[in-house]
Amino acid sequence: MTEKEKMLAGESYDCGDKELITRWHLAKKLAKQYYDTDTTDKEQLNSILDQLLGSRGENVWVSAPIYVDYGENIHLGNNIEINMNCTFLDCNTITIGDNSGIGPNVQIFTVGHPVNPDDRLSSGKEGGFSFWKSNTAPVTIGKNVWIGGGSIILPGVTIGDNTTIGAGSVVTKSIPANCLAVGNPCKIIRNTLYSILSQEETSD
Repeated sequence: MTEKEKMLAGESYDCGDKELITRWHLAKKLAKQYYDTDTTDKEQLNSILDQLLGSRGENVWVSAPIYVDYGENIHLGNNIEINMNCTFLDCNTITIGDNSGIGPNVQIFTVGHPVNPDDRLSSGKEGGFSFWKSNTAPVTIGKNVWIGGGSIILPGVTIGDNTTIGAGSVVTKSIPANCLAVGNPCKIIRNTLYSILSQEETSD
């Protein structure tokens, strides 16, 4: 397996691998180009997004600046809005479903490090920087989800369809569909399925 394959599989990997570090630098270059592009130049902005992201659907709006590790592990559905100053550490996949919105200053992490210092510190490489040992897990955000500004989503979390995460939440565990959840750690405070069904009945 390549180091990239190990990373995406959640296995121990070398962050300083040539393929990974080359893409890391390219992602930073593309993110800077995106920030520097006139906000009215839709054609150029879309061209940069196509190089930066793994995939994107139709009608995607990403406000600069955006910060990523690799970018290519981020997959966006249709009708997505990502507000400014978001950080996506995509050492594993970040998938965001259709019609979802990400508030400003949201941080999505797919990577972490061992708590024990002896386990996370790598032995020094002669003549080069030695990265901490890392582990990864994907983050999946469903359809029709709203992630409030300033929220933090940790590795391995799945957020179900139609769920809202309140601003400033720290999501340490998966949250099911049709919920309003908030807090640190983020907890469900209301099930919204009833209100959704009521709206559907009213529209019939």
